[in-house]
Amino acid sequence: MQAQALIDTANELVAPGKGILAADESTGTIKKRLASIDVESTEENRRAYRNLLFTTPGVEDFISGVILFEETLFQKADDGTPFPDLLAAKGIVPGIKVDKGAKPLAGFEGEKVTEGLDGLRERLADYREAGARFAKWRAVIDIGEHIPSDNCIDVNAHALARYAALCQEAGIVPIVEPEVLMDGAHSIERCEAVTARVLARVFAELDAQGVLFEGMLLKPNMVIAGKECPQQAGVAQVAEATLRCLKRYVPAAVPGIVFLSGGQSDEVATAHLDAMNRIGGAPWRLSFSYGRALQAPALKAWSGKPDNVPAAQEAYFKRAKCNGAATRGEYSEDMERAA
Repeated sequence: MQAQALIDTANELVAPGKGILAADESTGTIKKRLASIDVESTEENRRAYRNLLFTTPGVEDFISGVILFEETLFQKADDGTPFPDLLAAKGIVPGIKVDKGAKPLAGFEGEKVTEGLDGLRERLADYREAGARFAKWRAVIDIGEHIPSDNCIDVNAHALARYAALCQEAGIVPIVEPEVLMDGAHSIERCEAVTARVLARVFAELDAQGVLFEGMLLKPNMVIAGKECPQQAGVAQVAEATLRCLKRYVPAAVPGIVFLSGGQSDEVATAHLDAMNRIGGAPWRLSFSYGRALQAPALKAWSGKPDNVPAAQEAYFKRAKCNGAATRGEYSEDMERAA
């Protein structure tokens, strides 16, 4: 019964035309986001910002799930409704970020390992009781002259698999996020080679630790050149390289792949997803789990002013609609120009 519930939730999260909002910024990250619009990062301001996103009329047509930060999971909407209940009533699945962040990997300069396994079983029980039905854990892989090392990939893959197994034990769908960062000057070819190494290790570990592939989702980076690389690939090349890499290393049993935007601009992240779905032939559904690429226009429009909430919600709705179309391969630049 539990296996079927996991499978059902995983498929619900990648329903056709829908994707996931990542609203799970840590306290430090949301502080930077709010500072960019000259708003102080108080608990109330963070709650008010998330409230405007979650109460956007009609966005449930394009958003299947929302990843929450722990603080947000236990906060309430303006009318007193707990956020998980508010989302569930709109047909949106509540989720939770469970890792404790990437920390320096001892003995391996410039590399990181994500922490948060200690006490995770108990935390997952609390999160499930609060309404969370899926979770997320992010591993960070940097590309440099001599990195990533095999050890960095191994320890992060092992942690991702342990997290995923604990989630499924608790009846929570794990989103497995091995992010190869787009920081640096590496080429798209180097990104593809590193992403291949990472995915191969991650799925070997998931298999070894008994994770049910049908009851999980993958949240990978797209195969893309580093931001400082002088030779940036076009949309078609990114789509082709990403699909080629994923088809080689991601089992067909996984129901869906929900891409991270990884610092891409709003419109470019949408265009890349759309291009992959236009190519077609993938054994999994290709969708999105975007943070900044969904929120940036809304955050700017809001600027901390209650009177700006309708404009901010309109901006968020537009991005959700564009990305929903991209999951079907039906996105166009005309949608960006539309009011």
